[in-house]
Amino acid sequence: MKTRQLIETLEARIAQLTALITPFGAHCAVSSRFNRQLFHGRSTRMGDCLHEVEANWRQLKTLIEQNRVQQAAWLADRLVAQITALTREAATGELRRYDAAQPSLARLNANLLRHQDYERRLLAMKNARITQLTAEQTLAGQQRLARELEALDGRLARCREALANITRAVERRTR
Repeated sequence: MKTRQLIETLEARIAQLTALITPFGAHCAVSSRFNRQLFHGRSTRMGDCLHEVEANWRQLKTLIEQNRVQQAAWLADRLVAQITALTREAATGELRRYDAAQPSLARLNANLLRHQDYERRLLAMKNARITQLTAEQTLAGQQRLARELEALDGRLARCREALANITRAVERRTR
């Protein structure tokens, strides 16, 4: 009797959850929404999490039919936790409407300007170190400045790589 009641309750909750998530199930978030211990997938879409809940639901029914009580109890607990998490996330769905995986063009342009400023400042720092290096008389000072120049070159390379990525993203958005 309790098993039948559990199955009916879970089935009703999954149906409610499906109705809640369907309107924004394909919406992509910036990062994975849930802990990997709760949902195995790293998807950023709630629809994929709902598919995992449905798959666990089918597996739970199979375990109950096979009378595997311990595994069914564990999976039922996991399923309840997943349903609870998805329900909470769906309740905040309206608030997260603007949490898009694609940054806006204005944000990309602001990022581009900020990184161009970083590049300008790094180049100024590098030129200052080169000037100091030519004027430095001690070997220890020259070695220290050479290490600083090497570090600045690495930072400058990473900054230019980020600039190239941002520029490509801006180009993709403006096509």
